[in-house]
Amino acid sequence: MTDRYDGKPFLRLLDSYILDAIGHLDAESERILSGMEPEFRETVGTAGDWRTIVAEQMQFPVGMQGAVREVWDKGRVKFVEAQAREPDPAEFARIFVDSNFPR
Repeated sequence: MTDRYDGKPFLRLLDSYILDAIGHLDAESERILSGMEPEFRETVGTAGDWRTIVAEQMQFPVGMQGAVREVWDKGRVKFVEAQAREPDPAEFARIFVDSNFPR
């Protein structure tokens, strides 16, 4: 099985953005991403934190994180009712990205 991120470094950022939007980005990933912000800024030639950089590169509208959170919250309730368990946030992020931002 190939690694999802092989040759696609921005994909990892996008998945992290979605995990952050739904409140499930772990502290270690947050620390690493925040620490890499100077490199991100240099690579894309813009200012801002890593979230801002992702939003700008993807041309997300204002409020995108809130919209993603709304999809998560509504879908989570339906998932729990149907499956009798909590959904996997990482799986949600992968499916959300793959469905909405095909590569």
